[in-house]
Amino acid sequence: MTVLSELRMQPAAVERAGWDASVRTRLVLSGIVLTLLLIGANLATPLYPLLQAQLGLSPLDVTVAFAAYVFSLVAGLLLVGHWSDHIGRRAALCIAIVVALAGGLVFATADSLAMLIAGRALQGAAVALATGASAAALRELLPRHPEWASRFTLLVSAGGVAAGPAIGGVLSTLPDPEQTPFLIHTAALVVLLVPLLMLKARPAIKPAVGQAAAALKPRKPSISREARGTFWMASLVGFTSFAVFGFFLSLAPTYFAQIAGTDSRPVVGLLAALVLGSSAVSQLLALRGRFLVPVGLTGMGVSVLLVAAAGWIGSIELLVVASVAAGLCQGAAFRVVFNEVANRIEAGRHAQIISTVYVITYLGSALPVIGLGAAAGMWSLPTAVNWFAGAIALMCVVLAGIGLRQLSSARR
Repeated sequence: MTVLSELRMQPAAVERAGWDASVRTRLVLSGIVLTLLLIGANLATPLYPLLQAQLGLSPLDVTVAFAAYVFSLVAGLLLVGHWSDHIGRRAALCIAIVVALAGGLVFATADSLAMLIAGRALQGAAVALATGASAAALRELLPRHPEWASRFTLLVSAGGVAAGPAIGGVLSTLPDPEQTPFLIHTAALVVLLVPLLMLKARPAIKPAVGQAAAALKPRKPSISREARGTFWMASLVGFTSFAVFGFFLSLAPTYFAQIAGTDSRPVVGLLAALVLGSSAVSQLLALRGRFLVPVGLTGMGVSVLLVAAAGWIGSIELLVVASVAAGLCQGAAFRVVFNEVANRIEAGRHAQIISTVYVITYLGSALPVIGLGAAAGMWSLPTAVNWFAGAIALMCVVLAGIGLRQLSSARR
């Protein structure tokens, strides 16, 4: 089938020859698409101080531009998160790449806050379509290894977001730092689109019956009674941890530059990537145990407090250690709760339900971070970070207590 026939949700008149890639190759392609989209969505992280100075943006403006991506992503997950169940994973990923191309070009040429917001919104829409499709594809390609499917999904998600600031910092040392990183990323997306178009796609898991367009209408999120508890635990853990990620990807570069005493974009980008990189690495570690969720959540809360403490005493060493610890603890806890909800939902609704988990999760990257930006404008960035760290630590303690209660109930 061609991508066009998949989008029409109709069988192709003539079955065309295509690239019948191996399972391993399909795994790699599914992961690379989401990784590259997330890299592009976070290339701008080390550029925010530069854009703030050039465009005369306030801290609140920076967080609004960052949050535009998140709100678009959340809306996209609700509106199109289930599309890949009906049009197929390959078609959904191809559309996501095309939308991401538009978003990167708009952001690269932005000369106002409105254009920054438009570019970020297009990037969010692209990631929304790819998130459910990639997660579901990985799970379908690893039917006998559901835990590793969850590990790969989180590895790809955290790894892509972590790589964005680091790569953006390095590419920003080239001429025209506001445009060059995005133009290079655009070229990489075009190259990736070629093998996807050549691929002999697998059929959609829930082909449309009757009117095809009706299958693409927005769906009201619904969770089975059996999966409800694990769904909310995964969503709230995701919300809290992505609030931390949102801080690291928006206002943290300015905060870290003050602690490190440098305006080097590669250095700032690397510091911003530490927590997400550590979260990605945790998916490769054999961290197990009944109490992994409450211990991981407690560790994340303490680590975020230490990030704030690093600002008080001006210690770059403490900042690095606390960032790495926060990422490792978050990754371990979120993997467990994410895997639990993924194991309790039926295959035909996997993309839809996982997209709903990410709706709540990604809101953590927007709502608390906008509040942080507003607080930084009223007081100062270090003061706002201190209050933010305290709120995150409190939320982690509450969720750790819920996790312990669930473990106690399960033993009875």
